[in-house]
Amino acid sequence: MNNPILAALDVATLPDALRLVEELRDHVGGFKVGLELCMHVGPQTVIAAVSAAGGALFVDLKFKDIPNTVAAAATAVARPGVRMFNVHCDGGSAMLRAAVEAAQAAPARPAVIGVTVLTSMDQATLNDEVRVPGSLADQVVHLARLAQEAGLAGVVCSAQEVAAVKAACGADFMTVVPGVRPAWAATNDQQRIMTPAQAMQAGADFLVIGRPITRPPEGIGSPAEAAQRILDELAAAR
Repeated sequence: MNNPILAALDVATLPDALRLVEELRDHVGGFKVGLELCMHVGPQTVIAAVSAAGGALFVDLKFKDIPNTVAAAATAVARPGVRMFNVHCDGGSAMLRAAVEAAQAAPARPAVIGVTVLTSMDQATLNDEVRVPGSLADQVVHLARLAQEAGLAGVVCSAQEVAAVKAACGADFMTVVPGVRPAWAATNDQQRIMTPAQAMQAGADFLVIGRPITRPPEGIGSPAEAAQRILDELAAAR
């Protein structure tokens, strides 16, 4: 994919999502659909409608359960139009392998990627609240290696860990990076962020960008203008 931007359709209604797809499909490489839209509308309805409207999909439902349940969920989500979907790496290797096997058995054969550490978490949250010792970067790399060994195509991580993941797992191991914020956008609830250009220079393969595009700040007229501004910034940074 030449355009690395996955626009996050974090809206509550299908008409709102489809309006964004119509406006953005010529300016982004694909669309992320997650819990908000899928829970309001239903995953299968969302997948069918966005795919029909011309959007390639990253389905961001972060499956984590016993292997049999995750395999069944993976089978259900592996539909035409779905380029990739994700599972939580900390569900363990048996669960990860079950997701991969189910995806590979489906006609669409979408890529499975693993969520490492949420970009809303910082070091103190990981150590003190979740009670995972060690550095946040080390935990991300550990989970990325686990995902790779289980056959996943890549991971979701912050831009700050991309270089370490690539060093540990190789350049072909996909990194999907949320928490990307242009310098002109608010950080919102993200903790470990970089600008789009910084994330790509670090080695990111895909950038998940939501509010800076779908709710652009004052002075940027539309979602399409926001997406194009990001593309221009990426081109200038090459």
